[in-house]
Amino acid sequence: MELEEQYDKIYRYCYFKTHSRETAEDITQEAFLRFFESRSYTDRGSALQYLYTIARNLCTDEYRRAKPCPLDEESLGSYSDGEMLMRSSLKDALDRMDEEDRELMLLRYVNELPVKVIAGLYGISRFALHRRLSKAVKDLKDKLGEEDMP
Repeated sequence: MELEEQYDKIYRYCYFKTHSRETAEDITQEAFLRFFESRSYTDRGSALQYLYTIARNLCTDEYRRAKPCPLDEESLGSYSDGEMLMRSSLKDALDRMDEEDRELMLLRYVNELPVKVIAGLYGISRFALHRRLSKAVKDLKDKLGEEDMP
C-alpha cells in the first residue's frame, strides 16, 4: 500500500464528509497516527479497510461535534461558465442522492478502492455492493437527465 497515494485519497474522503479543508487535514493526520499506533490489526491483511474505518469513524465523531458547514464556493476555483454549470448540475444531482450512495461512489470511482475493501467497510457481499453501485449510478444518471454517461 503506497502511503502517499492513500494519504491523498483519505484526505479527499474526509473532505467529502466534512466540507472543510482544515478539518479534513486534521482528521487525515489523526487517522494515519491511529493507523500506525495499532499495527497488530493491519498485519492481518486488511490495512486499507482498517485505515478507511478509522477515517470514517473520525469523520462521524467530527460530525457529531459540530454541524458541517456548506461547501465553500471559493474552493471551486476559476472555471468557465460551461464548467461551472456542469459542476453545479452535478453537485445538485449528488446532493439529491442518498448520503451512503454518494459515499459509495466516492470510494469506488474517485478513490478507486477495490470492491473487496468497500464491501468489508459496509459489511456486505461484493455482489450486494455491485448492485448498490449500479443503482447509485443509474440514480445519478436519472437525476442528471443524461442517458449517455459512461
